Amino acid sequence: MAYGSFDKPTFVRKDEAGWKEIEQVVAESVDVARRVRARWMTVVPGSVDQQHKDDPKWNPYGGPRLSENHQTANAIELLRRLSARLEPHKLVMVLEPLNWQTNHGGVFLRSTDQAYALCKAVNSPSCKILFDLYHQQISGGNLIPGLDACWDEIAYIQSGDNPGRKEPGTGEVNYRNVFGHIAKKGYKGVIGMEHGNSKPGMDGERAVIEAYRAVDTF
Repeated sequence: MAYGSFDKPTFVRKDEAGWKEIEQVVAESVDVARRVRARWMTVVPGSVDQQHKDDPKWNPYGGPRLSENHQTANAIELLRRLSARLEPHKLVMVLEPLNWQTNHGGVFLRSTDQAYALCKAVNSPSCKILFDLYHQQISGGNLIPGLDACWDEIAYIQSGDNPGRKEPGTGEVNYRNVFGHIAKKGYKGVIGMEHGNSKPGMDGERAVIEAYRAVDTF
């Protein structure tokens, strides 16, 4: 992971000191990527700029400090800076939208269409989408049309069934159909196994292997 922030408005609030720290972390991750021969670097761009009761400027009627459009504009500006650092090294930061309902309530980036808009605005080969099938199933499902709608900006895909975030076949996602669709589109990248095992120990390891064999359409 190049940079991950889940509970602070690190990207959506313009803070030059904080942004320079993020730029430095991403710059340092270039050396790590070179050592391990990585191509993709995950970025989770912080939380929304939401008010809290402990804030002296707290508004009892709620709402963000900044408008959603201003928050988006700030995120685009920082992502362009980070992309400029990664482009010379041909590295790609992949933006990961996360679900609010089960795991990461309050994060700024929560849908693939939002990530798609950010990538189009940044307009860099070093800023793409990480399409996590588990998170997107929770956020709204419609996985195959969702993949199609932002396909040209997807660089990396992760799997995990829902509910439970275990291997394919343990939840509601028809992974054979989803993987078949991805294969037909000519995907040659990595599918990250972003999940736990449904069983402990060696039995669990075998169950994961068999699960992927059952849904393998590549």
